[in-house]
Amino acid sequence: MKENFNHIFKNSVQASKELSLLGESTINEILHLLAKETENNIDYILAENKKDTDKMPITNPKYDRLLLNQSRIENIIEDLKKIATLPYPIGHKFFEKKLNNGLIISKVSVPFGVVGIIYEARPNVSFDVFSLSLKSGNACLLKGGSDAYHSNQSIVNIIKKVLEKTNVNSDVCTLLPTDRSATDALLNANRYVDLVIPRGGKELIEYVRKNSLVPVIETGAGVCHTYFHEDGKVEFGKKIIHNAKTRKVSVCNSLDCLVIDESRINDLPKLCESLKNEKVIIYADDASYKALLNTYPLSLLTNADEQSFGTEFLDYKMSIKTVKGLDEAIEHINMYSSKHSETIISENLEAIHKFETLVDSACIYSNASTAFTDGAQFDLGAEIGISTQKMHARGPMALKELCTYKWIIKGNGQIR
Repeated sequence: MKENFNHIFKNSVQASKELSLLGESTINEILHLLAKETENNIDYILAENKKDTDKMPITNPKYDRLLLNQSRIENIIEDLKKIATLPYPIGHKFFEKKLNNGLIISKVSVPFGVVGIIYEARPNVSFDVFSLSLKSGNACLLKGGSDAYHSNQSIVNIIKKVLEKTNVNSDVCTLLPTDRSATDALLNANRYVDLVIPRGGKELIEYVRKNSLVPVIETGAGVCHTYFHEDGKVEFGKKIIHNAKTRKVSVCNSLDCLVIDESRINDLPKLCESLKNEKVIIYADDASYKALLNTYPLSLLTNADEQSFGTEFLDYKMSIKTVKGLDEAIEHINMYSSKHSETIISENLEAIHKFETLVDSACIYSNASTAFTDGAQFDLGAEIGISTQKMHARGPMALKELCTYKWIIKGNGQIR
């Protein structure tokens, strides 16, 4: 079995070398053709997606991630067209200098080569990964979850059809089997694969980090906080909290913990007022429990415990922590955050600056919802994921983050 996977990986390496010679115009042509072919095959994709969603209870938090519909596919088609218009990231010259010895050295952006993506029940990721990998000159190995098997297979079938039409090596996109053996083979393919990116929950990311011989960029897990400071506006807080928690609960940028200054605890019922309409379950510490006791439905209100903090709920649930000022808020967030996205609601510029400086997460907001942590919202086109680490890439990863660089040195007979 290992040799079979190695054969697949070798084909991806060869395809990546061919891809690096294609050039921008051919790549953009492929993206436009893929957009058209996807539009022609919406019914096919939806039918295959239904095979997957029929096997998952609608109450499962992953259901919304798994679901494709007409509107979502139309958005994907627009994203494909948008990526075709983005600046080509390969061959960008970061630096050039002529040395005293006459050597001309330059630092130039290049593809990684072969990128492996491990993801769960998110078939839209198949489109995102392929399109961004193609535009950045990388071959991609897609390791989707079994929950999305039929959806992913239909998408890759369409991708390969377009690649064959344009006489491009179809091994630039490969869908690996859904079983664990494919994951383990990918994580040990350091001779062939240049980078692995896990997109999913905490367990998946920890497994990849502990078992991969291939360099890893961690993405996906989001334990996000909103801090309502003593100088915060209630009208801002109410709508930001509601949006961050309920816009889409199954995504990594959704709100998991509301942190509130004890001096504003009496405003908590107003801040949480609209959450009860969405039946959001609140795990409240002692102070916030007392503040909500007579205004929030008891069926949705429960006492917080240690597990209530640092949990990515991916559901209509959130915790509340009461703090004695900004310093304690920052301490709590840095202790329990996954280093994804945090926001402060405040009119105090000094407090905002301190929060921005000392909170150790990839995306720091003030007076805005964490729901904006997204490659498209940051005007990067689609995204490959949200990196929660500090090496190479941090925050939304798009075209530039799928590139590395090399040094080009031009000489005229120099020796040292």
